[in-house]
Amino acid sequence: MDRRAFLSSAGHGLGTAALATMLPAPAAANLTGIPHFAPTAKRAISLFMAGAPSQIDLFDHKPKLADMFDKDLPPSVRGNQRLTTMTSGQTRFPLAPSIYKFARHGESGAWVSELLPHISKVVDDVTFVKTVWTEAINHDPAITYIQTGNQVPGKPSVGSWLSYGLGSANQDLPTYVVLTSKFSSKSGAQALFSRLWGPGFLPSQHQGVCLRSSGDPVLYLSDPPGVDRTARRQMLDTVAALNHKRLAALGDPEISTRIAQYEMAFRMQSSVPDLTDVSKEPESTFDLYGPDARIPGTFAFNCLLARRMAERGVRFTQIFHRGWDHHGDLPGNLPMQCKDVDQGSSALMQDLKQRGMLDDTLVVWGGEFGRTAYCQGKLTREMYGRDHHPRCFTVWMAGGGIRRGITHGETDDFSYNVVKDPVHIRDLNATILRCLGIDHGRLTFKYAGLEQKLTGVEPAKIVDGILI
Repeated sequence: MDRRAFLSSAGHGLGTAALATMLPAPAAANLTGIPHFAPTAKRAISLFMAGAPSQIDLFDHKPKLADMFDKDLPPSVRGNQRLTTMTSGQTRFPLAPSIYKFARHGESGAWVSELLPHISKVVDDVTFVKTVWTEAINHDPAITYIQTGNQVPGKPSVGSWLSYGLGSANQDLPTYVVLTSKFSSKSGAQALFSRLWGPGFLPSQHQGVCLRSSGDPVLYLSDPPGVDRTARRQMLDTVAALNHKRLAALGDPEISTRIAQYEMAFRMQSSVPDLTDVSKEPESTFDLYGPDARIPGTFAFNCLLARRMAERGVRFTQIFHRGWDHHGDLPGNLPMQCKDVDQGSSALMQDLKQRGMLDDTLVVWGGEFGRTAYCQGKLTREMYGRDHHPRCFTVWMAGGGIRRGITHGETDDFSYNVVKDPVHIRDLNATILRCLGIDHGRLTFKYAGLEQKLTGVEPAKIVDGILI
C-alpha cells in the first residue's frame, strides 16, 4: 500500500471516531466509559457573576468589623499575600465594614445581606461554600482559570468538557449554551471573550453556542429572502452528498463535523425560536421571575430560558452577568447589580423545584474571586471600594446531589483567610463533574503529548461534605 492510500484509509477511522462523538448521550457515554459513578445531576446551570461580587457585603457576615472602621488590616492577617497594582501603593489598608444589614434566614439560619431578599427565601435549598480560593489575582487569568482549569487561554471550558464527556440529550439543540445578560452597574465591566466557552483542543462541536438577545438568537438562523425551508433542505442534502464524497476520498474528520453542524443548524431553525419564545408562559411565571423576565437580554429572562433549556435536555447552560468589579463606589453599584440578579436567581431555583427538576439539576452561583475587607481609595462611612481578593470567596450551589441548607467552611474575622475547609477552584470543578457522574481524573483528552484534564495536573479533591 502506498503512503497516500494508507493515510486515506487511516483517515476513515478518524472520521468514524469523530462522528461517534456526535451521537446521542448513551453512545457518547459508552465511547468514553462515562458515567463513572451514578450521576446525581443530569444537567447543570452556571450563574456567573463576572467581575467578582463582594462576599463580605453579600454572604460572609463579619460583625466584628463594625467596631474596626478605618483601622488598618493587621499585617499578621495580610501576611505576604499578593496585592494588585491598584492597592500595592497604598500606605494604609483601612478596614471597611459592610454598610448592609445581615439577617439569618430559613431553618438553616444562613446569613444573607439585605441586598438579596429573594435569594434569602431559598437558602434552605442551598449550600454556601465560603472558602473557595484561587491563585489568580486579576480578572482575565482568574475567569479563564475557573472556566477552563488553567490561567493560560486555550484550554476547553467546563461546558465543553461536559459536552465531550456526556454527549447530547437533545439533538435539536446545542449541548452547551451561553447567555450574556444586561447589567446596571455604572462601573467598568470586564470583557467576556468567546474563548471562555470555547472547545480548546477538543473537537469543535463541543464549542458553547452563545445566544443573542436581539435579532436572530443565533446569527444566520433565518433563511435569507426568497429561500424557504424546502429549498434549504434540498440545498443541505446536496451539500451533504458532496461532503460525504469528499469524506470517502480523504477521511478528514472535520468533514464529518461540518456535516453534523450543518444539520444541527437546520434543526435549530425550528428549535431555537421555540425555545426563546416565552409568550406562551403563564402569568404565574412572570409573577415568579418578575417583570424583567419579559425583556430579552435581562438576567431574569435568561434564567427563564435556562429553565426552558433544562426542560429540553440542554446539558450545560451558562449565564454571565458582568459589572461586579467595584473598586470604588461599591454602595452606588452593588445594590443595582443585586437587583439585576436576585429575583431571577431565586425564581430559577423555585421554578425548577416546583417542576420536580431541582433534584437532578445542579445550579452554581459565584464569580472568579472575592473582594478585600480593606478599602481601595478614600474611605468614609457611606462610601468605599474593594480590591480583588483571591484567598477566599463565596460560591453557592444547589440541587443535583448537593446537600441543602448548610454552610461549608469558615473564614477569619476579616473574610481574608480560610480557617477551615478550603476549597480550591480545582476542587469546585471536580465536584461539579462528580455530580454529573464523572471522575475528573478519568475525563481526559490526549493533546500535546499529555492526557489533558479540566482539573489539570495538580491535586484536586471532591468536596464530599457538601454532597448528599
